[in-house]
Amino acid sequence: MTAFYAYWISTGLLCLLYIISAALYVMKRGLVRQTFVELGYPGYLHSLLIVVKILAVLAILFRVSVFLSDLAYAGMFYHLLLSALAHIGSRNSSGAIPALTGLVLMMVSFSMQNVAREIPSPYAYSDVIHAPAQGH
Repeated sequence: MTAFYAYWISTGLLCLLYIISAALYVMKRGLVRQTFVELGYPGYLHSLLIVVKILAVLAILFRVSVFLSDLAYAGMFYHLLLSALAHIGSRNSSGAIPALTGLVLMMVSFSMQNVAREIPSPYAYSDVIHAPAQGH
């Protein structure tokens, strides 16, 4: 039961982080675009990331396809890792804190998904015995 709650809490916080980040990208459009350019990324990337972040959250929460959910986790992994490294590389270590926090949440969420989801992912932790949650 602890793994069930660990999955939903980490998944909820991860999705909240991504939704807040996408909202920040919309509200602070100029600042975010300038930061991307300063980090060496093209300015249009920020608009693409707004859409991708929202789609990743939807893919994980609604999980209409295990493949899409796992693809969203993979995308989040690389995004969060590269984001943390970009901030650290630009000597802005405090900017890496949300990405590193997201990375931890993403790893917990991904590794515990087979406990909480009816259709298991072939890539998540496989020693967990899957039993559908009753009453949830």
